[in-house]
Amino acid sequence: MSLQASNPCRTQQAGFALLEVLVTLVILLFGLLGLAGVSSRANLAEMESYQRVQALQLLQDMSDRLSANRGVAISVVPYNGIALCYSNGSTGVTLGTGSTSIPSCTSTTAPSSTVLQRVQAVADLTAWDAMLKGSAESLTGSGSKVGAMIGAVGCITQDDAANNVYLIAVSWQGLAPTYAPTLANGTTPFPCGNGLYGNEKLHRVVTTKVQIGKLS
Repeated sequence: MSLQASNPCRTQQAGFALLEVLVTLVILLFGLLGLAGVSSRANLAEMESYQRVQALQLLQDMSDRLSANRGVAISVVPYNGIALCYSNGSTGVTLGTGSTSIPSCTSTTAPSSTVLQRVQAVADLTAWDAMLKGSAESLTGSGSKVGAMIGAVGCITQDDAANNVYLIAVSWQGLAPTYAPTLANGTTPFPCGNGLYGNEKLHRVVTTKVQIGKLS
């Protein structure tokens, strides 16, 4: 009866091959995790960029509407201060998420020649409110409005009533904490959308100023 001698070299080679496979799998796993992280960050950045573009479009929309309806946007004589239409006087108008009413744009001192312009102002604010609430796009079936940013809010205030300067702001909720927006003093929280998003570092806002020139 003959005995077959074992080959220790072959056993050792098989052990090394298995170890190499395990090392390769570990490296591959870390590579895949890295790719997943990069993909996640890219998706986050893309969504943040998309929301900012949407906000800028909404900002420009109201800026154009305000400039086009100068008859009720000018708040000095001879227009008798009918700035109620776009900024609710000195109070300011806040529309979008959470808003339930539109300023009526009525004034006992408003000239009768501005009736149609005041109607247009209400229509402008109503349309802007709907866009801030996502009316531009809806989900099939549920009808949910998804055509705007998360928690979109629009604000219009008179920044300088004497010179017919309006401040328009659009606020929304970001996806990753950055910096809380403040006024020019660097300490006072920016009022439009303040406190709506839980963490102020998720608060995003874009602004523009519009000056309505008074034709002589």
